[in-house]
Amino acid sequence: MNFGRITGAAIVGTIVYYIFGAIGGALLANAYRPYAGIFRSRDVIMGYLPYGMAGTLVAMFVAATIYAWGYKAGGIGRGLGFGVLLGIFVIFACVMHDYVIINVGRDVELVEALGALVGWSLAGAAIGLVYRPGAPVRP
Repeated sequence: MNFGRITGAAIVGTIVYYIFGAIGGALLANAYRPYAGIFRSRDVIMGYLPYGMAGTLVAMFVAATIYAWGYKAGGIGRGLGFGVLLGIFVIFACVMHDYVIINVGRDVELVEALGALVGWSLAGAAIGLVYRPGAPVRP
């Protein structure tokens, strides 16, 4: 495992995730409008953004480390497959959970599920593209 490459992969994964989030958020903002009493306004969200970015960076470090443990070769295809699995995990561990406990409609949760699947898939592809295992250590 190469910690420098894990760090690079985590940083690039975070950047890709937030670029997608900005584009997707702008395109799908109308889905959240009926639930203005539940979600923070865009202005307030911007004040919390550093916390979200820090949390996402930590999550990307975890994801890049798991990738490094499980995949002995890098590559965008393997990273994409890894990201799809992460996206599916997030949908069923978080999005479905939120649908049960937060008073929002199916439309918002479908947007959230789509965002999780695409965002984590792209982040996984970025991790796979950036992370390359180090040369094997010979005894």
